[in-house]
Amino acid sequence: MLGVNPYVPSLSMFKKIPFSFLYWNCFPRSLRPFGTCHYHLFLKPVSILNFHVNYFAVDKTRNLSTVATAAKSTVNTSNSTNAMSNKARKKAHRESPESVLKYKLDMCSKHGNLVEALRLYEEGRSNGVTLKQHHYNVLLYLCAREASGDGVELKELGLKRGFEIFQKMVGDKVSPNEATFTSMARLAVAREDPDLAFELVKQMKSLGIPPKLRSYGPALFGFCEKGNAEKGYELDAHMAESGVVPEEPELSALLKVSADTKNADKVYDMLQRLRATVRQVSESTFQIIEDWFKSEDAAKVGVESWDVNKIKKGVVDGGGGWHGQGWLGSGRWRVMRTKMTKNGVCCCCGEKLVSIDIDPKETENFATKLTELACNREVKAHFIQFQEWLQQHGPFDAVVDGANVGLINADSFNFNQLNNVVNQLRRMSPSKRSPLVILHQGRVTNGPARNPNNRNWLDSWKRAGALYATPAGSNDDWYWLYAAVSCKCLLVTNDEMRDHLFQLLGTSFFPRWKEKHQVRLSTTRLGLLLHMPPPYSIVIQESESGSWHVPSVAGDDLLNPRQWLCVDRTRNKS
Repeated sequence: MLGVNPYVPSLSMFKKIPFSFLYWNCFPRSLRPFGTCHYHLFLKPVSILNFHVNYFAVDKTRNLSTVATAAKSTVNTSNSTNAMSNKARKKAHRESPESVLKYKLDMCSKHGNLVEALRLYEEGRSNGVTLKQHHYNVLLYLCAREASGDGVELKELGLKRGFEIFQKMVGDKVSPNEATFTSMARLAVAREDPDLAFELVKQMKSLGIPPKLRSYGPALFGFCEKGNAEKGYELDAHMAESGVVPEEPELSALLKVSADTKNADKVYDMLQRLRATVRQVSESTFQIIEDWFKSEDAAKVGVESWDVNKIKKGVVDGGGGWHGQGWLGSGRWRVMRTKMTKNGVCCCCGEKLVSIDIDPKETENFATKLTELACNREVKAHFIQFQEWLQQHGPFDAVVDGANVGLINADSFNFNQLNNVVNQLRRMSPSKRSPLVILHQGRVTNGPARNPNNRNWLDSWKRAGALYATPAGSNDDWYWLYAAVSCKCLLVTNDEMRDHLFQLLGTSFFPRWKEKHQVRLSTTRLGLLLHMPPPYSIVIQESESGSWHVPSVAGDDLLNPRQWLCVDRTRNKS
C-alpha cells in the first residue's frame, strides 16, 4: 500500500479555482470587453494627405498619374511588407521558447518519456518560459500515464509530480479543460481514491466543462475494482444526466461488480443494456456472462411460472428478440459455447433465433443523415446530381461496390470477376434486373476499361441504366452506401465499413442496417461466391422461455463461424 502523499491536494484545492480565469482565457481577444483593452494600441493614424496638397495643386494634369503610380507603389510595398511580416511572425512564433517547449513535450508524449518531460519543464521554468494549457496538459497526461503503470519508481514520480504540476497550473491561473480534469481523475484513481476522481467530474460539470466518457472512466473503473457497486451505479446515473453513453468496457465493469455483489436485478439490467448498445461482446465480457450463469447465485434467481401473454406482449413491444420482464425459470442454468446454423438454429438447444426488424422511419432518418454528411464532404452539386439520377433510374434490388468486387483476390482490376457477380445478382433478382454498379470515373475510362471486352460490359451496364461513374476527386463509398440505403436493397461489398467515414454514421442504427443488407463474397475455384445476410439478428437474444443466446465478436469471418453462448434451464415452464 502506498503511503500518504503530502502533495495530494484536498478537494478544496479544486473548489478554489477562480471561476473568472477558467473562462477568461477561453474567449478570443476580439470578443473580450473593451474595458480590458490596452488603449495605447488605438493610436491616431498619421495622414499623408497634407503632404500631397501643394504639390498636387501646381500641376493637376501631371500629378494625377504620378499620385496614382505612387499610391500603387505604396500598396505593393505594403503588401510585400505584410507578407514578409507574416512570414517573420510565423517564424518567430515557431522559434519562440514556448513553441520549442511545446514541440519537445509533444515528442515526450509520443514516446512516453516522463523523465525527459519533467527535465524540460524544470528547465523551461528556470528560463522564464510561460507555460500554457497545452504544456501543462501534456505533463499531466504523462504523469497520469506512469502513475497508472506497474513501475514502482515511475508510479511514485508520476503521482508526486502530477499533483505538484497541477497546483502550479492553478497558481499560474492557467485555465484547465476536460483533458486536465481527466488526467487528474486518473491520478486520483492511481492513489486509490475514486471518490476524488468522481468529485473532479462533478466539478467539471459545475464549471460548464462537458465531461466525456473518458472523464468518467477512471472513477467508474476505480469503484468497480474496489467492489463499490453503489458508487458505480451513482456514477452511472451521473453519466446519464450528462448525456454520456457508456460503451462495452464501462457496461462490462458494471456487469462484473453486479455479479460479484450478487445483485441479480442489476446483472439483468446490464445484459439488456449490452444487448441494446453493444450487440456482440468481446471475449472478456463473454467470460463474465458465462461465469455469472454458472454461479450458484444465478441458479437462485427466476420465477417458476409467468404470464405467457405478458411475455409475448413484451417481445412485441420491444421489437423482437427480448421481453425485458426479468429472469424466467428456476434451477441451475445449462451453459454451453456453440454455433448457429446458416438459418439461425442453435446447434446446442435447437432454438431458432429471430430476425429483429428495422423501423422504416429509422431508415429514412439515416438516409437524411447520410445525405447531409455526404454533401458536407463531397462536392454538393455532384452528390445532388447523383440523387437525381438515382430517382430517375432506381430503385434497384442490389448495389455493387464495383472497386471492391473487382479487386478481390486480384493484382489488377478484374472486370470478368465483376461481370460474373452482376450476372449472379441479375438471376437472383425478382425483376431479373441488373444491379447498380458504382465505379469511380477513372475505372470506367482508363486502364483495363480500354480492353474491348471490358468496354462491352461497361456499355451494356450503361445502356441498362445500371452503371454510375462517380466524378474525379469523389469518395465512391458515399455513393454506393446512399444508393443501397435509399433503395432499401442489398449492398455487395467485402468492405468492413469500419474506417473514419463510417464511424461518423454512429453505432446505433448503422450496424443493424449493415447486418441485414450487406452481401459478402468469398473466392472459390468457380469464382466469387455470394453470402447473403443472415436470416437472424446477431445480437444478444432473450427468448420467451427465458433462455439466452449471446454472440461474441470472435469468428466474424466467412471461414470461421461466430461463437455463441447458449444459456437455458431444464426446468422452465409457464
